[in-house]
Amino acid sequence: MKNQLYKSPEALYQGLSRLRQDVLVKGEALYRSWRPQIQRTHFLNSALNMAFYLALRSHDLRKIQHSLLPLGLSSLGRGEARTITNLDAVMASLGRICQVPEAQQIPYPDPKRFFSGDTLLSYNTGRLFGREKSGTRIMVTLPTDAALDGGKLIRELVAAGMDSARINCAHDTQTEWEKMIGYIRQAEQKTGRRCRVHMDLAGPKVRIDHLLLLSLDARVFPGDSLFLVRDSIAAWDPAYQGGIVISCSIPEIFQHLKAGDPVLIDDGKIRAEVEKIVPQGAWLKILYARPGGSKLKNQKSLNFPQTPLDISPLTSKDLEDLDFVAAQADSIGYSFVKSAEDMARLQQELRRRLGRQYRKKAIIAKIETREAVHHLPDIIVQAASRQPLGIMIARGDLAVEVGWQRLAELQEEILWICEAAHVPVIWATQVLENLVRTGLPSRAEITDAAMGERAECVMLNKGPYIVEGVSVLNNILKRMESHQYKKSPELRALSLAKEEFQRLKTAAGGKK
Repeated sequence: MKNQLYKSPEALYQGLSRLRQDVLVKGEALYRSWRPQIQRTHFLNSALNMAFYLALRSHDLRKIQHSLLPLGLSSLGRGEARTITNLDAVMASLGRICQVPEAQQIPYPDPKRFFSGDTLLSYNTGRLFGREKSGTRIMVTLPTDAALDGGKLIRELVAAGMDSARINCAHDTQTEWEKMIGYIRQAEQKTGRRCRVHMDLAGPKVRIDHLLLLSLDARVFPGDSLFLVRDSIAAWDPAYQGGIVISCSIPEIFQHLKAGDPVLIDDGKIRAEVEKIVPQGAWLKILYARPGGSKLKNQKSLNFPQTPLDISPLTSKDLEDLDFVAAQADSIGYSFVKSAEDMARLQQELRRRLGRQYRKKAIIAKIETREAVHHLPDIIVQAASRQPLGIMIARGDLAVEVGWQRLAELQEEILWICEAAHVPVIWATQVLENLVRTGLPSRAEITDAAMGERAECVMLNKGPYIVEGVSVLNNILKRMESHQYKKSPELRALSLAKEEFQRLKTAAGGKK
């Protein structure tokens, strides 16, 4: 550790000065490249701060971090929402420790300016999820039953703490969606609680379209082979001697698929690799399956994490659904968005349907691919420059795409960049999954739910115990809010600490 410290506070101050100058130069250059496309003045300060944050994080800050701590100064690890202001505050204190001449000292930032980023993030969160309550909101994916029970489930969910109801357009029809929305409005009146309507466009989800069994067993084992057909399920390679043939819902993947590419089936529960490509399709070798074999079914997901897919995230179904969604939803979920160009296409379609009013419609971009993570700043600028924006960390598909080992790292990076841009984040996929499905949570998922407090919203998926799940999550989030905001401890008095001193006081009184 000693070798990782600056030799003196004065050397540290000089290092910080050089860092600040570099961040200013690089950040302002990046901001200038974005500025022509920013149409909302509300986003200008946020874009500038994100540019400064990216410039700051282009440096390895560990030596500076370690050197600041013994001086009792805040590290640079909690300044996402206020990059330059936070840096200035640290330098102001360090300058006085080093007795820098007063004329050369950086002044302390005004407290109002220091917390302006937090205020912007809070404002943007309210635009998406309502201003009726503070803290982390709760979104719930509605099952089909929510349209069939006369509104009972939705009333219970709203009363339990649901702030936003998610309708997945990959399922059901406009008839069911309309009923759900009607029940949401009724629940608002009966409970006195506001609930936003969020509608997710289905997007180009790649799935097993058809499954043909050449033997009696639909299970696969490590070492088995599959054949993925290019076109018709009946047209496989005559040389193929395996037992299962599958087709893909989006055959365009064959434009870039090559030998050695990984193929993940059923959200990664089955892992395969392309052995060879033939005119009829691709031979797949199973690398991983359950010890007793894994069963294949129609409509199970297919992921090609290393195969570029030049597919628009807006399908013909999405464009058809968008007529209803644009008119009825408070926010629109955009699945499999990968670039600023993808975002621009959705905005064009919304403008065709809503005119200039499209700028009031909130978009929630689902980050679920490598490309989306790589292009996140550009996606944010393209969207937030024109309308309210939220980011959903779709951890299921993202984990499959980038690998389980990198998920924790990437979800942190997404949280930091979004905070720097003052963009609300939704923490999604498998939150309290055991509780929602079985009524009994695991210890690990309770911790995961608590970690979700650092996002502006946490999403629960449907299940038999979803009302209980909302109640438990609401309780967890309220408790965590008093302890932590983002990465910063709130330092509320600890009950166990007060109890310890109360015991000491009682014991001392007894001795008298």
